[in-house]
Amino acid sequence: MWNSSTGPDAHDLVLEALREISAARILEVGSGKGELAERISSELCADVIAVDQSERMVELTREWGVRAALGDVQDLPFEDESFDACVAAWMLYHVPDLDRGLRELARVTRPGGRLVAVTNSERSLTELWTLVGEPWKTNYPFGAENGGAALARHFDRVEHVDVAGTITFSSFEDARRYIASSPTRAHLAGYLPDFDGPLVATRAVAVFVAEKV
Repeated sequence: MWNSSTGPDAHDLVLEALREISAARILEVGSGKGELAERISSELCADVIAVDQSERMVELTREWGVRAALGDVQDLPFEDESFDACVAAWMLYHVPDLDRGLRELARVTRPGGRLVAVTNSERSLTELWTLVGEPWKTNYPFGAENGGAALARHFDRVEHVDVAGTITFSSFEDARRYIASSPTRAHLAGYLPDFDGPLVATRAVAVFVAEKV
């Protein structure tokens, strides 16, 4: 499905933001399967440490050759100002205490460093969610609409870059599988009405660059 997407790649913007400050030691929180951590490590020749709350995700990240450990962004096991940059891609909206997590990320970032955070707009994939009767009901605790204000409580400067494009679901089954994989909307997969042909949905993502003076 993601191979059918159009528009800029948010991952490219993450690497650009890290490259701008010549970040050499980088923490990724919520690393998932580790693809982004590996790309940062290889393309920037950086020392990357990844943390995730899932043992399986830690295992998969290590398979990429990236150092990874179990960890919680709300209680990071690192010293103050120990990273040039931190990365949080599509994960901050899962953090139970967002301010605590952002406070920890600011703590471990050195002066002059930055946090690069990626998230969705509440209007992302609205064509898909409308079909199951829940357009614009995401209410992300950390989304494109409210992420900047949350970051400004803990960082000195915040830049917001919108990333727009489309994603094409090739079939009803492709779309149904996507909904079923959602951590918060999987229960809606059974409500998707059958449709013929591909479904083109708007992709709306935000990349935030939050700097610490």
